[in-house]
Amino acid sequence: MQQSLSILIPTYNYDVSQLVLELHRQGIASTIPFEITVYDDCSPTPVKRNNGINTLSNATFTVLDKNIGRSAIRNKLAKDANFDTLLFLDADTEIIRADFLSQYLTALKPESQIIYGGITYQKEIPSPSEILRWHYGHAREALPVSERMKAPHLRFLTLNFLIKKAVFDVLTFNEEIPNLRHEDTLFALDCKKNNINVAHIDNPVQHNGLESSETFLRKSMESVEALHMFVKEGLIDANETALSKKAASLKKSGIARFVLVFYKRAKNTMRSNLLSKKPSLRTFDVYRLGYYLELDTKKNA
Repeated sequence: MQQSLSILIPTYNYDVSQLVLELHRQGIASTIPFEITVYDDCSPTPVKRNNGINTLSNATFTVLDKNIGRSAIRNKLAKDANFDTLLFLDADTEIIRADFLSQYLTALKPESQIIYGGITYQKEIPSPSEILRWHYGHAREALPVSERMKAPHLRFLTLNFLIKKAVFDVLTFNEEIPNLRHEDTLFALDCKKNNINVAHIDNPVQHNGLESSETFLRKSMESVEALHMFVKEGLIDANETALSKKAASLKKSGIARFVLVFYKRAKNTMRSNLLSKKPSLRTFDVYRLGYYLELDTKKNA
């Protein structure tokens, strides 16, 4: 059976023209039927350079009429795809290997369900204002295949993965959840619940578009809120993620209240460290854990 590929890229106010050009070059070289579909989630000022995508063969750029959110736009891209194999890429990724597509096509087997290629970050130290995101990415996300395979579902990120359309039809991204964070974690754990295999290969993209430490910290707290809500509503078992598992263990042992007291007293100091030129990931972990426990004390949490 001849291979074919739908390359799907959701974006929001981001220039994806160079990303698409490289994917298009590799798609032409592969000689397989392919398409590249980019949906902009109703950016108030869409990037004009993205319009050039429509001049390429087998490639389209469309600005949606209304903002539908991170989960819904991925589901729409998959639904509208013309081929049976889907490759999802985030807008702020960069293709760093000349054989990127061929590596995925070589790894694709008849029994394949999901294949995750991985992620890497620039080697150069960024500006001090972006150091937390870069430091976290290098330490926690840019992992070799051997490390990722120790927890194949939880080490799977949705910014660079290949999935069979038939598998996506079973899973999809949850559109009922608030447009916060952790929709990728929920998707990965749904894979696990449905016995969907996640294979890992060494085929990373580079994550660009580093956020400021302040923005990353804010989004990280939104992720904690989302995780807390998912656990509370039974969408994620507390033992499935390191943060929720640790919080549950502390509550069971009665130590949680002492950690919470420490967090409330030290959170300003910890925040200062995280926004500094030398942030500590251990401090980051304690900061997130303390906030998770604090959410338990809120009346409407």
